[in-house]
Amino acid sequence: MKRYDILVKYKAALLNGLSGRFQKGTFLRNLSVVMTGTAIAQLISFAMMPIVSRLFTPADFGIFGSYNAVLEVLSAGVTLQYTQAIVLPKHQEEGINLFFVSCLSVTLITVISAMAIFLFPRLAQRLINAPSGWFLLLLTVAMLVTGLNQTLQAWCIRVKAFKFTSVSQVIRSISAIGIWIAAGFGHMGAVGLALGVILADILASFNLWRIVKHDLKETRASVAWKRMKQLAHEFHDFPLFAAPQNVMNALSQGLPVLLLGYFYGIGVAGAYAFGIRILQAPMGFLLTPLRQVLFQKASEAHNQGGNLYPLFIKTTGGLMVLALIPCAVLFVWSPQIFSWFFGSEWREAGVYARWLLLWMFVAFSNVPAVLFARILRQQRNLFIYDCLLLLLRTAVLVLGGFYWTTLTTITSFSVLGFILNAILIGWIGVLLHFKQLRVSQLAT
Repeated sequence: MKRYDILVKYKAALLNGLSGRFQKGTFLRNLSVVMTGTAIAQLISFAMMPIVSRLFTPADFGIFGSYNAVLEVLSAGVTLQYTQAIVLPKHQEEGINLFFVSCLSVTLITVISAMAIFLFPRLAQRLINAPSGWFLLLLTVAMLVTGLNQTLQAWCIRVKAFKFTSVSQVIRSISAIGIWIAAGFGHMGAVGLALGVILADILASFNLWRIVKHDLKETRASVAWKRMKQLAHEFHDFPLFAAPQNVMNALSQGLPVLLLGYFYGIGVAGAYAFGIRILQAPMGFLLTPLRQVLFQKASEAHNQGGNLYPLFIKTTGGLMVLALIPCAVLFVWSPQIFSWFFGSEWREAGVYARWLLLWMFVAFSNVPAVLFARILRQQRNLFIYDCLLLLLRTAVLVLGGFYWTTLTTITSFSVLGFILNAILIGWIGVLLHFKQLRVSQLAT
């Protein structure tokens, strides 16, 4: 870690307040470092949202939500999930070659997707309810930027450069909010929202690139085309199962915006998208750093033959306890809070948010289950799980679109999410428990 102290000295003052009391290199210290940056980013974003909500209409957020849903589906597969593999190997030589495998995947998938988008522009525009062709260009650029940002983050997580990932969160938040406010005053509508996210990701990536550039000086000699092909094949379960699973999970997340817009109108889709965004903002305060630090720590413990079950129980149980009271408060008062804080036109988003909390509560708690499933190389079973999830979510939304009211459809969708995510947590817990028992029996 000494080599990073020189690079990040000028940023240490920002991050040492919360992290200084933890021993350097420990799980809690690393978590606190990333949480500091995430907290600052989320506070800035949340504090400015009352301004943003008054500069853009529900229709603007509906178009942006549809665009973002399609982008998240494409971005979910753009690295072929080799970003997950970067963190796993024991040796740095393997990690750096997987880093370049991921970069090549991003480039290839972006080019293929761009060709499909521009061969069928009308289909793409109808899918995202885009009022102009600008969204197609923005969609292509955003894929490339997002994929490279994911790859850079994965490397920084591998080498425990958590201060850099933390600062990048702050850069992204300040940049996006600043551009959104400027775009709102410039009456750019949904295009301004999409452009703000792209530029924010570019600026955040420049900060992460400093670490990768430094590490390349020591690992460049290890990079070889033959070795990249070997590792790409060795970790073939990630593009074969994890990437499609991730795409389907993103599609499941984005389907409500697309189908609600189709059945009930772009205003309803915008209210839903805004409500989800506000609910996920405080969740991201903890989950963004937890994903980074927990995945690195659990991967390291797994490579050393450690027992993951106690860590799984502590993190999952802790997340449930942490979410219980805020969810209860929001369930009672979210319509009033949304109306007062963001403007009366967003009260409907608060009504939707109230019932979406059922799903959000258990989704907040399932992060350890998803990460530990990756470490246990359960990509194939996760793929099957997400196939079922996508099928059932689509069925509920389509059935609701034909026969139910908007609120009934959203509530049913949330209840389904609660049940299926609870099953996922239980399944991974059972796997880890039986693995612990097998290890204990072998030891005796």
